[in-house]
Amino acid sequence: MNTPKNRKIKTKNLLKIILVLFIIAVIVAAATNLAVILSTKGKIFDDPDEVTLEDADCIIVLGCGVYNDLTPTPLLEDRLDIAIDLYFAGKAPKILMSGDHGKTNYNEVAAMRNYAIERGVPSEDIFMDHAGFSTYETMYRAKEIFGVDSAIVVTQRYHLFRSLYNADAMGIEVQGVWARGHGFSTANRVNWNLREILARTKDFFFCIFKPEPTFLGDTIDISGSGEVTLD
Repeated sequence: MNTPKNRKIKTKNLLKIILVLFIIAVIVAAATNLAVILSTKGKIFDDPDEVTLEDADCIIVLGCGVYNDLTPTPLLEDRLDIAIDLYFAGKAPKILMSGDHGKTNYNEVAAMRNYAIERGVPSEDIFMDHAGFSTYETMYRAKEIFGVDSAIVVTQRYHLFRSLYNADAMGIEVQGVWARGHGFSTANRVNWNLREILARTKDFFFCIFKPEPTFLGDTIDISGSGEVTLD
């Protein structure tokens, strides 16, 4: 009989289950984030000159938005500037621009490529991954499509831990450089870090089960000409 007393007991039991599930979720998130962060110890550098990885196949730049299909966001501009510095410092012979070109009216990687060309990077040394829809997919495709065995990854510090973790899980020898330049509000930084906590947990399990990315395709030699990736 569904008496008020029984309903109260059921409600209390439900709340207990919810609390237990919440505690488990917090523990899982904390453990996976710790594993991801610790795995990158000694692989992240503040200064491009500190990179010690020799004979890297390429510099990987992860996309994060463009305005009007033309102009990189401040976050992306910082990443591109560091990648260009690394290229001209001779840290790697190629740059792999990876981002979202999932729609005909939005071409993130073309904007990234144009930005680098305007600053003197030769067209043939710039590869575009048009289907880098996530950090995980970027690293999966870098290995399987472009045959990358070693790379320098450029992104903001909060994002470097997960980026390097994904690359390492794909068998890519990797180091990362912290992209900084523009000033960002505390609110923005807090928001990015909170979102990254969930993303690290997600990618931790993706790296275990290794689901295929949205698109694969024919292999492309990263040591050749990047102009083969023009669309």
